[in-house]
Amino acid sequence: MVLGVKMDKIHLTKEGREKLEKELSFLVEEKRVKLVERLALARTAGDLSENNDYATAKEELEFVDKRIDELKETLANSVLINQGNKKTSVICLGCKVMVQNEKANHEFCIVGEWEADPANKKISHSSPLGKALIGKKVGEEVEVEVPAGKIVYKVLAIN
Repeated sequence: MVLGVKMDKIHLTKEGREKLEKELSFLVEEKRVKLVERLALARTAGDLSENNDYATAKEELEFVDKRIDELKETLANSVLINQGNKKTSVICLGCKVMVQNEKANHEFCIVGEWEADPANKKISHSSPLGKALIGKKVGEEVEVEVPAGKIVYKVLAIN
């Protein structure tokens, strides 16, 4: 447990949840429907053992069905991260944090694992930097081990 965060739940921002719901809707209402139609059409083309389109459509349908199941399970086991509704003095899920290392200032948003996107400054609460930052206050420093050595970050602001 990390500062009241249940680790068995999947933590999503409102934006992240909506993105997964949109993907699920697309897969169920459009992609799967087209694949089922393609599979039915391929079945009418004769010998299934030599029908490449049938085999490909069946494989794609299995992949889509697995992704649909994964999304349904993820959404069923998710909790929304409370973003921006309250000011906090400690870093927690949903916070934007400004930190400084010896080279530059960086702003990160602390999110759940499903939404982590370091290229867009969204880091997981379970990443080495995320773990180090959770629970820290403005002015505190954290040390993070990276392949190139240790990096020290100082917390400048929490939003």
